[in-house]
Amino acid sequence: MKLGPLTLSRAAVVFVHDVLMAPLSFLLSLYLRLGGQAASFFPPADLALILALFALLAGLIFPWQRLHRMAWRFTSLADLTAIVRAVTLLLLVFLPLMFLLTRLELMPRSVLVINWFTMVALLGGPRVLYRLAKDRDADQRIRHETREPVLLVGQRDAAALFVQAARRGVAGPYRVLGILSDHASHVGREIQGVAVLGTVADLDAAVSRLAAAGEPPRHLVAVGEGGDLRALFDAADRLGMTLLRMPRPVEIQRGGRPDPRPIRLEDLLGRPQANLDRASMRTMIEGRRVLVTGAGGSIGSELVRQVADFGPAELVLTENSEFALYTIDREMAERFPRQARRSLIADVRDEVRVRTLFDEVRPDLVFHAAALKHVPIVEENPLEGILTNAVGTRIVADACRASGVQAMVLISTDKVVNPTSVMGATKRVAESYCQALDLATRAAGGTRFITVRFGNVLGSTGSVVPLFERQLKAGGPLTVTHPDVVRYFMTIHEAVELVLQASAIGLADTGWLGKIFVLDMGAPVRIADLARQMIRLAGLRVEDVGIEFTGLRPGEKLYEEIFHGAEPPLRTRHDGLLVAAPRPVDAGFLADAFDDLMAAGKAGDEAAALAVLRRLVPEYQPPGPANDAAAPVTAP
Repeated sequence: MKLGPLTLSRAAVVFVHDVLMAPLSFLLSLYLRLGGQAASFFPPADLALILALFALLAGLIFPWQRLHRMAWRFTSLADLTAIVRAVTLLLLVFLPLMFLLTRLELMPRSVLVINWFTMVALLGGPRVLYRLAKDRDADQRIRHETREPVLLVGQRDAAALFVQAARRGVAGPYRVLGILSDHASHVGREIQGVAVLGTVADLDAAVSRLAAAGEPPRHLVAVGEGGDLRALFDAADRLGMTLLRMPRPVEIQRGGRPDPRPIRLEDLLGRPQANLDRASMRTMIEGRRVLVTGAGGSIGSELVRQVADFGPAELVLTENSEFALYTIDREMAERFPRQARRSLIADVRDEVRVRTLFDEVRPDLVFHAAALKHVPIVEENPLEGILTNAVGTRIVADACRASGVQAMVLISTDKVVNPTSVMGATKRVAESYCQALDLATRAAGGTRFITVRFGNVLGSTGSVVPLFERQLKAGGPLTVTHPDVVRYFMTIHEAVELVLQASAIGLADTGWLGKIFVLDMGAPVRIADLARQMIRLAGLRVEDVGIEFTGLRPGEKLYEEIFHGAEPPLRTRHDGLLVAAPRPVDAGFLADAFDDLMAAGKAGDEAAALAVLRRLVPEYQPPGPANDAAAPVTAP
């Protein structure tokens, strides 16, 4: 603020204002108490002394309480509390000083009480009025700006939060036209001055009514938890709107902004949030040496991240790919600079290297994620899949027993159930070996072997989602193997969370010896529908991009299963976790067969190795020419 040649800062202006309000509040209090007699009640000299003392104390106490630093534009309850505290302190200091000077002989006692209220009003009132005026100006300014008209769908409290944020201009350039609540009891009411037009079932009618009034919404914004985002996505697309999602309230409370974001593919899975026992995970990991094989892969790297959150004594990253190991090692150095870690190149097929590494590291807990997982590639290179997935798992498991590891966790796949691929069959062999070793601990004690089986994860290397993303960038078409092919999906983060939960349960309860934990994958997703959703999420039309059906690839099935017919699922007390109890394989038979498998693999005898694989997995049925016709073609 300028005064002639001088320039005063805002803080200085506020300081002068507050110091002047203090003596003024005393004069006003005196008038309120004495009326017309106030002017003659105090001798002029005494009144001047009182007013000077008030101004002096205000000049000392108010800066101490930092009243001049408070931005009037954002006056809040905390600011008013500070004013109350400063006024109370001023009067508590003023009272004994006046007693020493005048014995309070002429001072009506009620004046000080009245003075407390008047001073609070004179200091806080201008601030509140300024805030209200600025808010009104901001509202008027925002109304004249170009803002996107939106319709909110979801929970009442979250809708109120979004409306407030939109009015302050901190939720993006949006203008809320109405709300569709999740409860019929809210219909006809107003939330933050915005009408509740109906429930979610009234979406079509509400959009039609708004369009008839000349204000058609451009976006549908989902607010709060829950809700069928897939159905909302389809409805918004049908009505010519885009679906946005407001961050969850817990994300906003942690410092996030309430800006709505476009719907992501994982939002459309419609999976409820599992309730996890993180205390048991921390008990399993904290203070222990943890080794992760395949640490640079999709699952392995996420295991590394989540394990690091629980404070292991040391984290050992093993990986056969130098670049993948470098990538996750650099990420760990940036995200967890104080975490003790080692990054070691190792091939799980190299028995000498694995034994030497385990003898050196002496891990307490091992997560075995190293595997060849891409079905068509393993079909083209069956010996590599056998040596890595089956023999490699045996080498790691034997090293765990020899070095006294507390538990080894095997990451498995739904492709082991009635496998039609080498990849699925080799992983089933790995499951059988770990199951046999786990059952052996019942009699001999020692290392626990916990197996966790699940389906596809969104965004993993080699999965369909990155492929579709690349094809979309290239302008299409998106390639799908078959119109009826379906798969189970979950996010990598959720899958690894449940892997850790299953590991903690299996380690704590010997009642699960020899069992296999299976992640509840929810409902299967038709890949053709997934392609259509990704096209629409990109803001494109299916007819403009196109979907091309290329035929099933070698080893691929129309549908996946997570349980074999002979292993009925068992429930656990934890959401998202099931248990399978497959028939155990005789340990002696397994040992002999594995010796034959390793010998055939190392000799390069593909026919002999596949013959052993079929002996180990009788249900393994490589696809023939009639595979398409034999597989069911119905899909949800």
